[in-house]
Amino acid sequence: MFVFNLSSAFIAFFAVVGPPKVLLSFARLATTRTTGELRRLAAWSTVISAVVGALMAFSADFITTLFHISDQSLQLAGGLIFFVYAVALVFGVHLGWGTDEADEHLAGPLVDGIRELLLPYLASPLAVTAVLVASLTKDDWGWRTTVAGAYIAVVLINYVCVALLAPLMRHSHRTSLEVLSRLLGLLLAAVGVELFLNGLAGLGLHLPDGH
Repeated sequence: MFVFNLSSAFIAFFAVVGPPKVLLSFARLATTRTTGELRRLAAWSTVISAVVGALMAFSADFITTLFHISDQSLQLAGGLIFFVYAVALVFGVHLGWGTDEADEHLAGPLVDGIRELLLPYLASPLAVTAVLVASLTKDDWGWRTTVAGAYIAVVLINYVCVALLAPLMRHSHRTSLEVLSRLLGLLLAAVGVELFLNGLAGLGLHLPDGH
């Protein structure tokens, strides 16, 4: 049976909101912003994303109780969401990105950038799902602290990558990021399948043990 441990949680976070996806998002913003503006945007985005992830990790039990959601239901839904998103990644489709470039820009590049990063990074539905599922695998505060720490570690890695590569983003080619994103999509698809099977097993369906 699949066990959502620290390494699998970190891989899931890295795949859904890690550098391959975040660098692509920031590369789109770099065309209209200076290096300093991009770094400030990365810093504020990191803080907001870390707060959202930690809040979800520590309030997972309260949220599922409030909405009467069982752990198995969340695992089944999370597995399906991971798999659909991963298949889209493999085929180069980035779900959650806006396609309407005619939207009005808000006052200031910082506020406007935060708005553009809201769904793909700051409050990513995939990341929220991953944090909730990981937090509920063990019913103790130590594990939830570990999950929150793993998520915060990923967003800090994101900030370091953006801060270091900000001067190059305006002229960088996105092909290498796309390739890495598709490879991570394959790993995430496997995590999604295992998570879905784990939900079925929790509902009483007998599944043979894998190797």
